[in-house]
Amino acid sequence: MTRSNKHTDAKNNTKKIVLIVVAAILVVIAGGYTYRSTYYANRFLPKTEIDGIDISNKTVAEANALLHDRYSQEDFTIKEGDNEWKTINLAQFGLQTDFTNELQSLKDEQNQWSWGMAYVSAAEEKTLDNLSVDQDTLNSETDTIQKELETLNEDRTKSADATLEKGEDGFSIKPEVDGDAIDVDKAVADLQEAIVSGEKELNLVDYVTKPSVTADDPDLTKEMDSLNKIAKVTGNYTINGNTFQIPRESIMDWLSYKDGNTTIDEDKVRSYVASIGEQYNTSTNSSTFKSTKQGEVTVPAGTLSWTIQTDAETEALIEALKAGEDFTRTPIAQGSTDAGSPLFGNTYIEVDLKNQHMWYYKDGELVLDTKIISGKPATPTPTGVFYVWNKEEDATLTGEDYASPVDYWMPIDWTGVGIHDSDWQTEYGGDLWKTRGSHGCINTPPGVMKELYSKAEVGTPVIVI
Repeated sequence: MTRSNKHTDAKNNTKKIVLIVVAAILVVIAGGYTYRSTYYANRFLPKTEIDGIDISNKTVAEANALLHDRYSQEDFTIKEGDNEWKTINLAQFGLQTDFTNELQSLKDEQNQWSWGMAYVSAAEEKTLDNLSVDQDTLNSETDTIQKELETLNEDRTKSADATLEKGEDGFSIKPEVDGDAIDVDKAVADLQEAIVSGEKELNLVDYVTKPSVTADDPDLTKEMDSLNKIAKVTGNYTINGNTFQIPRESIMDWLSYKDGNTTIDEDKVRSYVASIGEQYNTSTNSSTFKSTKQGEVTVPAGTLSWTIQTDAETEALIEALKAGEDFTRTPIAQGSTDAGSPLFGNTYIEVDLKNQHMWYYKDGELVLDTKIISGKPATPTPTGVFYVWNKEEDATLTGEDYASPVDYWMPIDWTGVGIHDSDWQTEYGGDLWKTRGSHGCINTPPGVMKELYSKAEVGTPVIVI
């Protein structure tokens, strides 16, 4: 019994010793780990790298010294393809090589107690987000490079998109230009950014501009077809009996293409229509007339006239063009006659004030002629292209100091001038108009006036020269 107790006590003593030893070891280990953790309070953990530089176990100052040595020797290379165009030391760009603040921030982010795990983990790769650069120095250096690149570009071809160009018969596609010029502004901007972000190389090939629209671009083809549908329209005007074509180059100038649709510039069309009016409006332009005795003469505008309605005709012309089909049209006009037909043809009454004579031609044939008396010098008969706008029998012509009954009255203007019989006149022609002239009307022998009244219709042109 006694022996057994002694054996048990021995075993218990052994266990106690082992536990004490283990505890002592753990205390030593814990103390050592704690001591080592305290070490890493001011140092970077094992396997810490910045931009490929091992800064394990380094203080911020020591790591900063390593990085300073590294970056103070760094170069930045500008290449063109595989060829080196220029290499410049980063310090020349104003690179600041004191990274103390950023290194301190990186160190403060680490957990000093995790140094043990750092040994068995993969390397901790860290980067400097942005290098510190003196901006004035950087701007100065890159301005120099920009000038050198601009000089380089002088002998190079700029790329250009395929575009539409105008020709005599419409629009065609002008092919793109695949040039070799560099986008200098973008290259310089990216150069500054690359230096600040820690990159070491820039390739000029990446900044050679390329056309974004090529000749086979379907949208460009669609645009061309849409424009040509209108540009190739043959548009004609018939005015005063003459037909002329709207210049194709004018139509092309009116066209533009936006948001997938062809548009016609209303202001330009209106300007064109207005120019036609300035040239052809018979309300403001004189006419050429081949007279019986005076030959070819110029006759001012009168009551037989028209004026193009610019706004209405602009709208109508645009609609005609949009239809995409050839057309011939007469402009919308306001007046006493149609703008499309000649102002006067082979049927007309001619009043020659110089020769005090009147003729009536119908379909080119002389129907009658007679001497007349026109307005006296104080109230002369106006010249112009007029027309018989009414016929009245047994009318009384009145004025401020007269009231004259007549058998036949054919007014030709809006002021009271017309052709009528004058039984109070005993003779006609010569210079009688100077002493026995009318208030402006054309005094006609009664017998001739009766015949003229019966044969001349309302609307007959009256050319007074």
